[in-house]
Amino acid sequence: MKLFTVEEANALLPSVRQILGRIQRSRGRLGSFRNAAKAAAEGAEFGGGGMAAGVIYATILTDFTAEMSELDALGVQLKDFERGLIDFPSLRDGKVVLLCWQLGEGDALEWWHDMDAGFGGRTRL
Repeated sequence: MKLFTVEEANALLPSVRQILGRIQRSRGRLGSFRNAAKAAAEGAEFGGGGMAAGVIYATILTDFTAEMSELDALGVQLKDFERGLIDFPSLRDGKVVLLCWQLGEGDALEWWHDMDAGFGGRTRL
């Protein structure tokens, strides 16, 4: 697990914000295929299957997976797709905590919480 200082996490926020935007767009596009994908999967059980827009769906799914991998490669933990809620593992007073940020909160981290506390346990830096 990568550990971030507040300064390192803040420096990554512009890139993370862009990646989160792409993830949210891809996730929204995937949602529009939900019923067709479900029907195709159910049809496959009986020897049928397939989607009229299967290639488009697969492309969006591949993009989504790549975008998620970008965050993972940075060491950033995505906690909530809709809110764009992310955590940066960090060391505080000798223990690992999470620096917490979500889309719309501004250009700098302001919050942290214990590993087991979650969003409700956020404390100002």
